[in-house]
Amino acid sequence: MTGVPEVPTLELNDGHRIPALGLGTYSLDGDEGVAAVGAAITSGYRLLDTALNYGNEDAVGRAVRESDVPRDEFVVTSKLPGRHHGYDEAHRSVDETLANLGLDHLDLYLIHWPNPSVGKFVETWKAFVDLRDSGKVRSIGVSNFTPEHLDRILDATGVAPAVNQVELHPYFPQADLRAVHQRLGIVTESWSPLAKQSELLTEGPVTAAAAAHDVSAGQVVLRWHVQLGAVPVPKSGDPDRQRENLDVFGFSLTDDEVQAISALERGRLWDGDPDTHEEM
Repeated sequence: MTGVPEVPTLELNDGHRIPALGLGTYSLDGDEGVAAVGAAITSGYRLLDTALNYGNEDAVGRAVRESDVPRDEFVVTSKLPGRHHGYDEAHRSVDETLANLGLDHLDLYLIHWPNPSVGKFVETWKAFVDLRDSGKVRSIGVSNFTPEHLDRILDATGVAPAVNQVELHPYFPQADLRAVHQRLGIVTESWSPLAKQSELLTEGPVTAAAAAHDVSAGQVVLRWHVQLGAVPVPKSGDPDRQRENLDVFGFSLTDDEVQAISALERGRLWDGDPDTHEEM
């Protein structure tokens, strides 16, 4: 791949747009994290995904501030942790995040997970609506929300999230949830899009498609996400891998290939609290 690729964008339900593929930054921190995110920016990434609980908002923000790319070309995303649920707490949390990033606004702000045992995600969502209206946050969304959680915040506010970021990969394609998102006008983002620590990239339908299109197995899986209409945010600190991951817009999978990859479904891979552990 030569030069910076042209990455398509998707329109959100609030009229803003988001790149069709982004960079997950979990564990990219310190000076090495700044360098890794900076390399991704040079390669063409404009959607950058961090979270307060990742402990690397400062590194992501520094990479954005030190780049030559205009600020308005970025979609900088962060997430509110479960311990900060509540109306006033959410307002304080976004100020902490903006201070960490060294930025005056967020482009996309997500509730990291509904934290249902605490039961404050509705009032947290009300705060998110006000944060959007105040200009501190451009677009608002959620992460790891089920259809029932989505219904509750919609019933309370009439505002649908722009995005729901969820575990999604060929082993867990989330067809039912994606159908709900489509009905409600919510863009699906995919965390753990390559199902790391699994044998996904050696599965027959994936390797066959890679050979047919002369691309890598990882590129096949990321292209599968794109053709489902989901926005994958693969995490990599390696510049060569970053460029490879972004280079998935020059080929298309056939319908049969997409169906064969989707047929690998076997269920979710990650257990536990996604607010404290997330492998992008």
